[in-house]
Amino acid sequence: MVDLFVDQVLVKNNKDQDELDTEREIVMRLQNRILMLFFASAECETCRRFAPTLSDFFKQLTDEFYVDRSAQLVLLYISLDQSEEQQESFLKELPKKCLFLAYEDPYRRELEAMFNVEELPTVVVLRPDCSVLVPNAVEEILRLGTDCYRNWQEAAELIDRNFMINEDFEEKSRRSLSDPVRRLKYKVEDEKKKKKKKQRRGWGGGGDEGIKADGRGDDKEGGGSPW
Repeated sequence: MVDLFVDQVLVKNNKDQDELDTEREIVMRLQNRILMLFFASAECETCRRFAPTLSDFFKQLTDEFYVDRSAQLVLLYISLDQSEEQQESFLKELPKKCLFLAYEDPYRRELEAMFNVEELPTVVVLRPDCSVLVPNAVEEILRLGTDCYRNWQEAAELIDRNFMINEDFEEKSRRSLSDPVRRLKYKVEDEKKKKKKKQRRGWGGGGDEGIKADGRGDDKEGGGSPW
């Protein structure tokens, strides 16, 4: 999903409406997370009725008042309002932690066309690789509440952040965004260790250093396998 927004400016729904306008900020905020694109309009009565439900849904998964650790979830409001005043009014109904695109940003309409939004409200759920997980999750959220996030989490194959260290985030922000999000160091190192162990078992020892000319290992001299 980072690729969708790396060249865009995302705005925080806080008092100062702080902007995320650098590649690093976008990557750090969106990588390895499920993204909900909320298409709605203040003129839509169904949208206004659904907004408190979506807001509660998001807060129960991300607010420290409800959970010890925030879910790997991002809510982005894509306004289809007819005026900036309408957008500002609707944003007041949404959580402070959600993001939005500025009213004058034409990318709002590009996203509407990209995801074939034909009805409001629509909540498009995206995996971290930008593929669509749920075309419109409105009914699912109304029916299952926060339980549907567990289904999304499993289907999206999110990497638990407990396994991600600072170096992982630093490397990801520097390298190409086309690299798979799930290529983490701990997985690579684990595969290397497994490969080495398999090779040692195949050789029957620790390589040439532990083998005498007659083919026998010399345990007394500290040869053999170092493991």
